[in-house]
Amino acid sequence: MTEEFSKAYWEDHYQGPAAAHGHAGEHGDGAGHGHGAGHGKPANPQLVAEIAGLTPGTALDAGCGEGAEAIWLAAQGWQVTAVDIADSALRRARSHAQDADEAVAERIDWLQADLSEWTPPAERFDLVCSLYVHPTSSRESLAARLAAAVAPGGTLLIVGHHPSDPRPGVSPSAVRDVHFTADEVAAGLDPDHWEIIVAESRHRPATGHNGHEHLFHDTVLRARKLH
Repeated sequence: MTEEFSKAYWEDHYQGPAAAHGHAGEHGDGAGHGHGAGHGKPANPQLVAEIAGLTPGTALDAGCGEGAEAIWLAAQGWQVTAVDIADSALRRARSHAQDADEAVAERIDWLQADLSEWTPPAERFDLVCSLYVHPTSSRESLAARLAAAVAPGGTLLIVGHHPSDPRPGVSPSAVRDVHFTADEVAAGLDPDHWEIIVAESRHRPATGHNGHEHLFHDTVLRARKLH
């Protein structure tokens, strides 16, 4: 059996007929899973709602999956570093970006790395976003490394699965790092250095693993680094 949320796990996932969004070590579920939206699919609505009004700058999409959010950000004018654990996800993402627009594709740098181990450059990005990542390291460790990568005045956006959501395919030992509340994430941010702008749960209709429409509950944390 493939180790839960390992690189091999996500390679198998993205080589299958239906890829999902997000990794651990990336965007998504595990040590490298990110979002699961590809070419022709819209970017995650929580990201669009929170980021649409920001002035574009440099962005890190941590756990980019097949690249829907990275492509959306680049189309808005952001210079994006998109990271995922799975080479197969990145191949799909590059293809989707080229299909979308050559100028958009040129604003994205794709990087293979396991977010459970990789440390991004400190205070480098105006935006750091991570959607539905499933780390093999602790959620707190990943959040701390992502927060450290935000430049002063920049934004941290973490979207995850709320504890009230179903947990198919997630072992009991991994649940706390995959399903969490915004307050739990906010508790790890020093109030002397961070302003919490959004910390809430939201409903989102989406197609589940069984192919049926379900109402999912997202955890949404948006914070601004003060200094």
